[in-house]
Amino acid sequence: MSQNGEIKKYFSEIKEDLIKLRHTIHKNAEVSGKEEHTAQIIQKYLKKLKPDNLITGIGGNGIAAEFKGESDGPTVMIRCELDALPIVELNDDIPYKSKNEGSSHKCGHDGHMAILCGLGHMLHKFEPQAGRAILIFQPAEETGEGAQWVLDDDKFKDIEPDYIFALHNVPGYPKGMILHRPGIFSSASRGLIVKYNGATTHASHPENGRNPALAMAHLIEELLAFPQLHTSFSQAALVTIIHAKLGEIAFGTSPGYAEVMATVRTHEDDLMNQLVEKAEDLAKKNGSIHDLDTTVDWTQVFHATFNEKKSHKLVTKVADQWGYSKKTLQRPFSWSEDFGRFTVKHKGAMFGLGSGEDQPQLHNGNYDFPDEIIEYGTTMFYGIVDEILNKNYFQS
Repeated sequence: MSQNGEIKKYFSEIKEDLIKLRHTIHKNAEVSGKEEHTAQIIQKYLKKLKPDNLITGIGGNGIAAEFKGESDGPTVMIRCELDALPIVELNDDIPYKSKNEGSSHKCGHDGHMAILCGLGHMLHKFEPQAGRAILIFQPAEETGEGAQWVLDDDKFKDIEPDYIFALHNVPGYPKGMILHRPGIFSSASRGLIVKYNGATTHASHPENGRNPALAMAHLIEELLAFPQLHTSFSQAALVTIIHAKLGEIAFGTSPGYAEVMATVRTHEDDLMNQLVEKAEDLAKKNGSIHDLDTTVDWTQVFHATFNEKKSHKLVTKVADQWGYSKKTLQRPFSWSEDFGRFTVKHKGAMFGLGSGEDQPQLHNGNYDFPDEIIEYGTTMFYGIVDEILNKNYFQS
């Protein structure tokens, strides 16, 4: 039997156990930074796979499982996410519906965790010949914080990878299709918060106060015009106003406070840095014109995820080895992933895994990760690890 045949046969033996694990995680969904029970479930499961080292509490609730080869060699890290979303689950017909009201796995991180545990099974059964494979379960991806928490943790120094890989399931594509592209894979984004403070007064005498209404209105208009006015035809940027507030509901009062929140997205980090500077200048200029105190803050900062050339080629090579259908993306995904924090520092790649053409979109209350694609993710990751640790891919 071929190696791939052995892998598939072994997967068939563990498949139901991985599905059961996925459903357990789904039922216990926890939002970013609060994944304590999820981490306990993963830790208990990983202990059965007898990794050479199991690191807990990395970057908060993160976990890393280390599988060593018999001799020295490179370190390859495979990463997934622990957190769910603050979204009400609408899948009333599934027996494993989230029991934590208002929290649910609507991005498929439960499936990503099951895939990594499947890889753990493979590395326990088929030990690497050299080097080491690190499986890392990262907290707080949805807020853009968790990857940096992991990178800043002293424990990470002991597992620093030479190469790092990840995947994300993508609705709208056939189940199991491998979606890939060299260079930028997913976009940079960050949240903008602008606050204007003036002075309230009686609505019959607005001239006695400092009303931020015009500054707020001008800011919204000018932010929405950013992509047209501050980017070239060959670049891509998007500004979405997600919240705005002016004073309180009091018809006798001219308000003295306003805030605007927006999400800024670009394909490239350099362009993002330029737009950040322009947005801050614009907000402060508007505030100054209307004699307002202005504060500008940024939150949920995601870097663009960058696929290094040879790492990207490895993804396509492994897909071909398994006979999986694949699609080259013509442009980066517009959504963001904090895996970009890792690719700023380490060579590697992220690929997409089709989760069904009729699947509800990510972050939709009706979405549910399809169990059928756990096998595709597990075998892809094992193929990547095998090429690096057993077949010296990066040394060839």
